Amino acid sequence: MDSSNEQSDLNHTRGRVVIFSGPSGVGKTTVLTRLFADCKRPLKMSVSATTRLKRDGETEGTSYHYLTSQEFEKHRDAGDFLEFVEVFGLGHWYGTLKSTVREGLDQGKWVILEIDVEGAQKVLVHYPEAITIFVHPGSAQELERRLRGRGTESEEDLQRRLEVATKELDASASYQHVIINHSVEQTAADICQILESAE
Repeated sequence: MDSSNEQSDLNHTRGRVVIFSGPSGVGKTTVLTRLFADCKRPLKMSVSATTRLKRDGETEGTSYHYLTSQEFEKHRDAGDFLEFVEVFGLGHWYGTLKSTVREGLDQGKWVILEIDVEGAQKVLVHYPEAITIFVHPGSAQELERRLRGRGTESEEDLQRRLEVATKELDASASYQHVIINHSVEQTAADICQILESAE
């Protein structure tokens, strides 16, 4: 870390890193939308970089930073990512750029990283003071019910997601806060209370 970053760390108006995890289908996006609407902390989502193509309705710099495979590889080799992963073996890479998080912190924002448990461990190496929150479905059976209810995946994809989810649920004990998402309103309220009571 250079001296300029050390000076930023000493600035009391600097923001906090919040790691937000949970298995696919648990309702993270819906909870985050409610959290941003209700919580008084200066929250900011960390926009991930990805190699997948932009979908209809998505916006560069808001939904994702869209990179070619070559651009992503260049950033990876330069050590520009806090964490990166190939998701579900589909050939699409996702990563959190250090510059994106640093910019938010320097603005005094509480930067939320919606990442998986493996990525969370990598980020904690750089930001050990991060607040870690895991959104839990209550059980693997409940998660399967929700995923099947969406009807958006093939059986093969669903089984792949459930296999990953089982490992994630096992790892949830390593998080500071585990919140069972019975209702969006209550889950968002619980997380908001955690953030507003943190120093």
